[in-house]
Amino acid sequence: MSLKSEFKFQLPEWLQIRQLDLPDGLVTDSQQMELAIELSRLNIEHGGGPFGAIIVDRDSDKVVAAGVNLVTTHNLSCAHAEMVAISMAQQNLDCFSLREHGNYQLVTSCEPCAMCFGAIPWSGVTRVICGATKADAEAIGFDEGPKPDAWIAALETRGIDVVTEIERTQAQAVLNKYSKMAGLVY
Repeated sequence: MSLKSEFKFQLPEWLQIRQLDLPDGLVTDSQQMELAIELSRLNIEHGGGPFGAIIVDRDSDKVVAAGVNLVTTHNLSCAHAEMVAISMAQQNLDCFSLREHGNYQLVTSCEPCAMCFGAIPWSGVTRVICGATKADAEAIGFDEGPKPDAWIAALETRGIDVVTEIERTQAQAVLNKYSKMAGLVY
């Protein structure tokens, strides 16, 4: 085994093409969630995991980054959709905290796992919108980790608003489709 000196991830080609047409003016939580869910659905159709996320500028309603789950396609356990979207937004805006540049929200097709929950306060987002729940992901076998029961309150005490179960039925449908496709559960 040779030791590597770097690691990187790249958005899948289909998402690189799709992000060229990401719509502006996604004003409502539902509109934004529908895009995150669409990305999760497209990701499973292209061999990835069943999660999608976007970062939206809350002042302009413009999508500044998109992410999908790259865990199995890149052999990176930390490449969850939320982590990819946050990383891409920070690269696009050339910053390590999104608060440096404005008012951004994370829109994710499923509520964050323990790892993504931990990353949210340092990302600089001011709001998180979730689709499916931890229970929905765990129902098909995903291990969401030891996240505190009061995770929403924990984020809110840090000035991060949280809204859950937006378009939950649509988000659950993607998880269920992935399970029926016998997608790898990790």
